[in-house]
Amino acid sequence: MRSPTVGDVLSSAAAGFSVSIALIVAIGAQNAFVLRQGLRREHVVPVVLTCAASDALLIGAGIAGVGTLVTGRPVLLTTIRWGGAAFLLCYAALAARRALRPGALVPTDRPPATLGATLLACIAFTYLNPHVYLDTVLLLGGIAQQHPHRWLFGVGATLASAVWFTALGGAAHRLAPLLARRAAWRVLDGVIATLMAGLALALLLG
Repeated sequence: MRSPTVGDVLSSAAAGFSVSIALIVAIGAQNAFVLRQGLRREHVVPVVLTCAASDALLIGAGIAGVGTLVTGRPVLLTTIRWGGAAFLLCYAALAARRALRPGALVPTDRPPATLGATLLACIAFTYLNPHVYLDTVLLLGGIAQQHPHRWLFGVGATLASAVWFTALGGAAHRLAPLLARRAAWRVLDGVIATLMAGLALALLLG
């Protein structure tokens, strides 16, 4: 294969960026978690780095051909689906509990979570969510396989993930004046609980 030109680099990276950003911008469990951390200003940089690095790892695995191996193991897919649904339902219950207890809705009402606990939750939202594998390993990996410069495509896709999570976590604090009111946090946690429960049911029924 010939060496890629500057045009090849730009077009391949742009293709990966556009496909990736279209997939990850959709509201999901991981995005909701990053948004809430950004609003609370708790460990935002480690969370963003963890999400971006995880996406880079999964995208790379898909481009390397791991997606083909995973689709051939239905037991593994079933395990991931049920485990992810259970985790999402538990988090939905916690969010619903926060929404029903006004005293726990304002960020300053309780001490911040530890870095370790936050990163564990972030990792769980990433790796226990089957949709992450569908979007990164299978879909992005599959599209990259059809691209003449698949790894350049992967670079663009990874960049899109990093840009999105940085923007989501970094800009969330601008909503802080609105969310200083307990009623707003009640609504936010109610939406998160509904979202998580809906995603869990979609996994169980899918």
